[in-house]
Amino acid sequence: MKHLSFADKTVFVGDEAADLLVEYAALLGATQSADSVRLRAVGQDGNEVEVDFVLNASTNLASESTNATMEPPANVEAVAYMRRKIELLRNPPPAQPEDELQLLLDGDDRGYID
Repeated sequence: MKHLSFADKTVFVGDEAADLLVEYAALLGATQSADSVRLRAVGQDGNEVEVDFVLNASTNLASESTNATMEPPANVEAVAYMRRKIELLRNPPPAQPEDELQLLLDGDDRGYID
């Protein structure tokens, strides 16, 4: 379990979710992009909470190890989402040519038909 500090709040989340959140935030900052991620966490009062993290180039986020023994809430969907997004940022898909026929059907006037 890790202790996340973000926007004057602190929460506890699982190691994998915390590590991916930090990695994703760093990649978004490096690419001047932004996104938001919702994680289930344990708040300072010990209650389970949902936290929305807004990630961008100005994000200030710290992740610390902890010796807490409680089981962190599951974040299966958020972890899968961040893994997909990280992979896309690291290995973007190749550019694809536009479908000229679809452009014509959409009314794109690029001089293909007089």
